[in-house]
Amino acid sequence: MVLVVVRNHELLIKGYGESSPGSGKLPDADSEIRLCSISKVLTADLLLKLVADGKVSLTDPLQRYAPRGIQVPAGDNASPITLRDLATHTAGLPREVAAYPAKTPHFTFPDYKFRWAWLPNQKLVTTPGTAALYSNIGFDLLGDALASASGKPFPTLLHERLLQSLGMWDTTLFPSNQQCARLLQTFHNEGPCTPTDASGPSGGVYSTPTDMAKLLQYLLQIPGAPAPPTGELAIQLTPQQLKSVQGLSHAGEPTGIGLAWIQLGDPSSPSTVIEKTGGGAGFTTYIALNPKRQTGIFIALTDGKGEAQIDPFEDSNNLLAALAGVPAFPPWVRKHHPPQKRQKRHAPTRRTTHTSAPH
Repeated sequence: MVLVVVRNHELLIKGYGESSPGSGKLPDADSEIRLCSISKVLTADLLLKLVADGKVSLTDPLQRYAPRGIQVPAGDNASPITLRDLATHTAGLPREVAAYPAKTPHFTFPDYKFRWAWLPNQKLVTTPGTAALYSNIGFDLLGDALASASGKPFPTLLHERLLQSLGMWDTTLFPSNQQCARLLQTFHNEGPCTPTDASGPSGGVYSTPTDMAKLLQYLLQIPGAPAPPTGELAIQLTPQQLKSVQGLSHAGEPTGIGLAWIQLGDPSSPSTVIEKTGGGAGFTTYIALNPKRQTGIFIALTDGKGEAQIDPFEDSNNLLAALAGVPAFPPWVRKHHPPQKRQKRHAPTRRTTHTSAPH
């Protein structure tokens, strides 16, 4: 496990356990990790940057950026899927396009060609904008739309508009041999360290604790860090505005839905958390922010031998509250989310490792 803490100008990076089973080597600030669904936070940042540039609008229909000849499905009364719908998991799309093909490396499916061939044949689960259903494929399509709008491949856009400006030099979709050698290893064989640009917008990004510290400073608007675009952590919807909310409650009951972000707790409370969970390829990841106190944490932990009763999200929220000097969440926020068993994983046939599928 690696832990990154930013509190105003204070910074802590700490490793626990082993970088690989039996190595005896602690993870450190340069250990490579898989961000899994925290990659979506980076995609949402790019969306807002292109909004600020005037290249896209949150209300733009996905159809505007679809490949020539591809018809994007619509909801009742021909309601289109918008970029905002994709970023808030309200597009009416399923979680995945299909089961992961056997022996396929993590975060390499579906690729651009597959998902755009798949999309026109789908009947939306719900009318866009009316219900939340966590969707990985939605963020991959959002990344495709941003690439189309900018005229640049998604990895290039990510590097030029975010990673380069923050100096996140070890954050990538194309890990080098040297970076792969630093990748934390899980107890079970999770397949190769390989390019993951196919699912980069939804979960494929590799990073390090050092780079995640820079991201935390950016998101918390620590003086000296580059400024994020307006509305980076803003809430777009509340659960009360929607018919249903599914797949967004891994760290607690949502009280707000942002662009990739989830809000926990009363927004008027000093204990409010803005968070994003992730999981896959033997990793569980979590980022939790208390913007009012300019305090944030990031964790990445890998599967070990056997199973353990843990709730890394609840523990992280309690740690964040303690560091920020605010009350912990009242029990009612967490009462429906008892500690869960983390699944054993063997062949890389699925993305998620947590029983509640946080990816």
